[in-house]
Amino acid sequence: MDPWGLGSNGNLSATSKESQNQEGAPTPRGCRESVVGGVDSALGELECAAYSVLTCVGASTGEERTLLLTCAAPPALKNGRGPRGAGCSRSPCAFAAAEVPRGFGVGGFAKRKRRATQARASPRALCTGCATWPSPLDSSAPPAPGALRPSPFPHPALHGLHRLARALLFPAYWTLDQLLGCCAPTARPMSLGRLRRAARGFAALLLLLLVGLPLALPGLLLWLWLQVWRRPFCYRPPPLCWAPPAPWRPPAEPGRCFAFLTADLCLLPDGLARFSNLPHSQRRAEAIGAALLAGLRPPLYRATDCTQPWPRAPRGALVASLPVGLDFVCLQEVFDLRAARRLVNRLAPNLGPVLYDVGTFGLQPGPHLKLLGSGLLLASRYPLLRAAFRCFPHARGEDALASKGLLSAQAQLGCLDGRRIVGFLHCTHLQAPAEDGPLRSKQLTLMLDWAEQFEAQSDQSGEVVAFSVLLGNLNFDNCSKDHALEQEHELFSRFQDPCRLGTRQEQPWALGTILSTSVLHHSVACSPEMLRRALEQEKGRHLYLAGHPCRSLRAKPWRGRRLDYITYCGVPGGLLRPEVQQVMFSTALAGLTDHLVVGLQLRVSAS
Repeated sequence: MDPWGLGSNGNLSATSKESQNQEGAPTPRGCRESVVGGVDSALGELECAAYSVLTCVGASTGEERTLLLTCAAPPALKNGRGPRGAGCSRSPCAFAAAEVPRGFGVGGFAKRKRRATQARASPRALCTGCATWPSPLDSSAPPAPGALRPSPFPHPALHGLHRLARALLFPAYWTLDQLLGCCAPTARPMSLGRLRRAARGFAALLLLLLVGLPLALPGLLLWLWLQVWRRPFCYRPPPLCWAPPAPWRPPAEPGRCFAFLTADLCLLPDGLARFSNLPHSQRRAEAIGAALLAGLRPPLYRATDCTQPWPRAPRGALVASLPVGLDFVCLQEVFDLRAARRLVNRLAPNLGPVLYDVGTFGLQPGPHLKLLGSGLLLASRYPLLRAAFRCFPHARGEDALASKGLLSAQAQLGCLDGRRIVGFLHCTHLQAPAEDGPLRSKQLTLMLDWAEQFEAQSDQSGEVVAFSVLLGNLNFDNCSKDHALEQEHELFSRFQDPCRLGTRQEQPWALGTILSTSVLHHSVACSPEMLRRALEQEKGRHLYLAGHPCRSLRAKPWRGRRLDYITYCGVPGGLLRPEVQQVMFSTALAGLTDHLVVGLQLRVSAS
């Protein structure tokens, strides 16, 4: 049977009456209509049954067809598990599909009109005569379709009002964004002619802002009012043709590798991004999405394969490309919603479910007015069971306008002794200014408490925990004495940092992840391969890796400031044990962001 209860490929193969008769399947009595995906979506490998009669509605065209599915397993594999011996021992068992001519009745089946939206909402094909589907209580069953609803609002009317509020706000938002861009410093001095053109453009933008204010004010009031009902994240479910990895089932499969990636993208509204010398947020989002596909669509992905082409020696390596076979992607500073949607449109079809537009907006206790989200985005190759976001109550300066906090998610990985195997992901982005160490320390303490509360529900339900991974931009390094409070925090006794030997002691291969903004547009800094070669040299690291903002002296040898972390832990004395296979620093996004990408390959095995 299909281990997840979902289709795993996008192809429908035709079958003839002869092939149906060869299977020896009985007539489809007892079957009822089910809507699964569109004709232009996948049915793929389905649960074994004698027949399944399906009405498929085209997801894009709305065209309705009736399909007759028969088990494609050879008769020798039949083991009698299904009705009238229809079950088969092949897992997953493949179905062959043949279109039923219009007006042809199959087993008293009567077609009824269904909307295309129903097809998207009902990915599973059911048969009343088939008892072999995984029960919702089965540990290998996928999450319920409504476990994470796509809209952050409980009712479509609220979602529609929210879209209206954003449409009213957009003209003023766009104009203000352009005005901020005009105020950003430029790399070269402006001539008198350019200054005059800039002044005229500035005046025109001010006029547009005044014109847009009458629309923006009611839009802002409506937007603030709607935040009371808003869940703090959006969820993009995978398409119907999504094929998650096969469930992990130890001890038959003793170990499995999981690949994680974290990257700070600086996808702020364009006017703000220019202050970091990174303009054109929309173009960069498209380029970043294209670059991520290299790690999301490897030629042959096998979840059980721990020999993917990651660098092998030493344990940490600097590379110019992204690793293939990524399972979990956590991105920070995806503040611009249009840029976030561009990334989601790339990630969801090629990886799996995505959490984005994360944050609690509007008036928050403090009081604080949160105009920006957390900037966090999480994508997973495995099904997500649940998710939660908590906003840090303490913030200062410009960070008070953003809803920074902790995004936690639980992913379903497999089954062990009838118990569900899960993994936890905790994504965060801490307070940015270097002098705010005490505030970051408070955020770290809150983060650990929230992660523990989120994971406690698995203890109550008897699930087996494979790993807990905390990753993101923590905005402190392990080499500066100014960050002693954060470096000695309890975080590093609860989670293991593979790049860290101790307080202000790094692995010899560990590398700083923050680049100097003044050289982001140098030809070397815009080329992944050239930047990789430069960072292998002491001179190149001094030139391209940022130093401490408050000090000019640098340690020798200079390895840079590592602000981006991937830490992990297992359950002490648990059934599963995680261990590091490889750490990777990548320059694949050179010229697109001011951070290096960090990757981790973790092998989890039965203890």
